[in-house]
Amino acid sequence: MAIDRATVLKIARLARIEVRPEECDHLAKEISGILAWVEQLGEVDTRNVEPMTSVVAMELPRRADEVTDGNIRDAILANAPEVEGGFFVVPKVVE
Repeated sequence: MAIDRATVLKIARLARIEVRPEECDHLAKEISGILAWVEQLGEVDTRNVEPMTSVVAMELPRRADEVTDGNIRDAILANAPEVEGGFFVVPKVVE
């Protein structure tokens, strides 16, 4: 895919970057080269290749999924300006 000066200027405008007119030809050649490499990737047969999430096959360590209260309720409530029945007291915001 060949990129021309007008396309370079349009890309620059969309990317909000300043491109001087004398840079357009060089950038057009660079972008065209990058797109040629990307087109080559499309020629690779990947039908029998499974998708990967990492280059190394590994499984992350997991902790047990247990619901706890953290056992620090009193320490947390000590920071509150007002507490009632083990809960924060907050102003009513919905009528």
